[in-house]
Amino acid sequence: MRLRPAVAGDLALLREWHQQPQVAAAVGDDDWGWEVELARSPDWREQLIAELDGRPIAFVQIIDPAREESRYWGEVPEGLRAVDIWIGEADQLGKGHGTRIMDIALDRCFADSSVTAVLIDPLASNTRSHRFYERLGFRFVERRFFGEDECFVYRLSREDWARGRVPGA
Repeated sequence: MRLRPAVAGDLALLREWHQQPQVAAAVGDDDWGWEVELARSPDWREQLIAELDGRPIAFVQIIDPAREESRYWGEVPEGLRAVDIWIGEADQLGKGHGTRIMDIALDRCFADSSVTAVLIDPLASNTRSHRFYERLGFRFVERRFFGEDECFVYRLSREDWARGRVPGA
């Protein structure tokens, strides 16, 4: 499994994935503005495609919520990252890929020694994702609306991440 930057050539793939039921369950009907966003590379965000044996299967976004332009997360302290992830290929669900992708994404986040915690905000209705993040060690923080989307906010501290790591894995 590897993560590579999402590029303009991924536009059709991302649009296709955005129409998939499992992605809709993860992100609702939000417009991600792919045409504009794939052309931008702000230093506070990484948009990544997860590939398995060279085949794109998932999307990952890592942002610094304190620096993100829309202020989606509101006023948050420095030292946080926020992650969005979804498996775009339905035939790749339930195979452990999400866990592996999150492991790689969390390693990327915590490679920066100033990062103290990672946030995620799955839709309140997406109970499958709640269980997934809880298995990874994320702790429920609050129920919160982001625009019209009712979400659960979860947080994984650096300490909890380090405690859950398997040496040599």
